[in-house]
Amino acid sequence: MKRAIVAATTALMFWGAQANACRLALVLALDVSSSVDAIEDRLQRNGLAAALLAPEVQEAFFSVPDPVALYAFEWSGRYDQTTLQPWRIIRSPADLVAVAETLVASTRSRDDMPTAMGHALGHAAVALQEAPTCLFRTIDLAGDGFNNEGFGPAEAYAHFPFDEVTVNALVIEDQGFAGRSELLEFFQNRVRRGPGSFVVSARGYSDYQRAMRIKLERELRAIMIGGLPDTPPQG
Repeated sequence: MKRAIVAATTALMFWGAQANACRLALVLALDVSSSVDAIEDRLQRNGLAAALLAPEVQEAFFSVPDPVALYAFEWSGRYDQTTLQPWRIIRSPADLVAVAETLVASTRSRDDMPTAMGHALGHAAVALQEAPTCLFRTIDLAGDGFNNEGFGPAEAYAHFPFDEVTVNALVIEDQGFAGRSELLEFFQNRVRRGPGSFVVSARGYSDYQRAMRIKLERELRAIMIGGLPDTPPQG
């Protein structure tokens, strides 16, 4: 019993020491492949910015004192990953506003490349190696299509540093589609990774803000309470 108490106390001390630096390093990855038109791209950037500033998401960010680190990039072809927001510790609402303003002001680097999802995941894993020291590490991958260039998610997970990394996803489906699609199945079975990982579905880019808000709030609250069980995707 005494050993158990000592072990628990040590674990809590470790948690506190780590969380005081950063509780979560979160990578946000936006799909800008050729399947995304100019209007959809703008809906995506504005939607992510608005989701970060949503009252529910801000409350989840700041309900505990231990901060979150954010990094955002856009991805398309195998050699096309562009940083939108370098790593930034989010310590106050002003930090979130600054990130949102950066995302709204950003423009896509190009619009004529295929969907190299494995390369995007590899880029995100490498970016996490350069993140502030955080207790948990999560990648948010948003996309509207299947991998069609280079290696896929399985190869990325096999060859890049994904130990103790959770991968969640936001899949943007045809807004007129009803029911469970093959694209959602792909993201659910091939993209998401790690205990408690999940997929949220957006019905078209006009629904991106709502879906991203749900996903961010769930991710931030899962870290606060120590993780959530693995559950089906939300729509």
